[in-house]
Amino acid sequence: MPRPKPMSADPNCVFCKIVAGQIPCRKAYEDDELLVFHDIAPWAPVHVLVIPKRHIASLADVGPEHDALLGRMLGLAPRLMRELGVHDGFRTLVNTGRDGMQEVPHLHMHVMGGPRPWARG
Repeated sequence: MPRPKPMSADPNCVFCKIVAGQIPCRKAYEDDELLVFHDIAPWAPVHVLVIPKRHIASLADVGPEHDALLGRMLGLAPRLMRELGVHDGFRTLVNTGRDGMQEVPHLHMHVMGGPRPWARG
């Protein structure tokens, strides 16, 4: 069965509202395709979310046409962690779907680091 074509934005999505500037965030990085902002309920001393600006509901909705985007998301993580002062390792996490504990239905990657112990994770 073919995947539904992702919308450029979902008017009910909190992350789409952040991308549109309707909800404030503390940005760590932004370009034409991606937005990175600090999590409002961090699990670690440094905890950012990497999101595509285009609405994609979850990792389960990506296909080969998203390979470059996913590569950029993952490749950005080490650079951001260095810039944010994390030098001794970090964790990346993509929750997918309800059973995967995804809370916001917009593809996002958590990147967490900093000295332990962490609040969670």
